[in-house]
Amino acid sequence: MKIAITSFSDSLESKMDPRFGRCAFFVIHDTSNDTTEFIKNLAKDASGGSGLMAAKTLANTGAEKVFSGDFGPKASSVLNSVNIEMVQLKDDNKTIKELIELIK
Repeated sequence: MKIAITSFSDSLESKMDPRFGRCAFFVIHDTSNDTTEFIKNLAKDASGGSGLMAAKTLANTGAEKVFSGDFGPKASSVLNSVNIEMVQLKDDNKTIKELIELIK
């Protein structure tokens, strides 16, 4: 299964970014082969509609579940329409590496 986590940077030592649409990167981790890739969120600096654009980007990754602190209504609508499960995490003190280990 491919999972996504919003991140402040393209490092496993980064913290989870609680902002879905404005996160800097999406971490895509494939639990079936234990690989991780980082995808830059080009919607981060958009003047509007960042959640919608970010959701469309994430939909193209094959992720089945996404972990973030918050999802806006437009992003939620897109993610629901493509069957990507949204999981809100309030503990943003863990590194991406720690979160991947917890999620596995």
